[in-house]
Amino acid sequence: MGPPERRRLFEEIYEAHYSDLLTYVWRRTGSPDDAADAIAETFTTAWRRIDELPEGREARLWLYGVARRVLANQRRGASRRTALATRLRAELTAWQDPAPTPGHDRDAVRRAFRLLGERDRELLALVGWEGLDTAEIATLLGCSRGAVRLRLHRARRRLARNLKLVGSDLATYGVRATEPAKGTS
Repeated sequence: MGPPERRRLFEEIYEAHYSDLLTYVWRRTGSPDDAADAIAETFTTAWRRIDELPEGREARLWLYGVARRVLANQRRGASRRTALATRLRAELTAWQDPAPTPGHDRDAVRRAFRLLGERDRELLALVGWEGLDTAEIATLLGCSRGAVRLRLHRARRRLARNLKLVGSDLATYGVRATEPAKGTS
């Protein structure tokens, strides 16, 4: 069967069975998006396997079988996503910030961090949260180590300035916070 014949056959099957399949799928899904996804997947399978499609009334039943399997896959996928989300919530709850250290105001640090530009926040996060060194960051950003060191120095200086702006006592963060803040007003 050549391409024009395949296309004609597919169009005939689509026109003959689309509304029945849409009704079938719509009754079994929770949203219009899920229904549209199921219909699209069903007819994509029909297109790929057009040579295997039975004729007449059997084609309709074959399409129902495909739609049934597509819906089952959607439900399994939704179930896996729900289980993953539940597991991640539990892990994130376990990772919550430890008790505050005396003298450290986490809210002030968060406010100061949010005042930074996106590039500074990303750079400081790569160092502080991801534990990357300058060579790794240089590779990630596609620049030299020297450029990373300079950007990191400037980002730390801006963070120190922001900590002062939000009223945080820089002495509680040690010399790494007070040194970059020198000379900023």
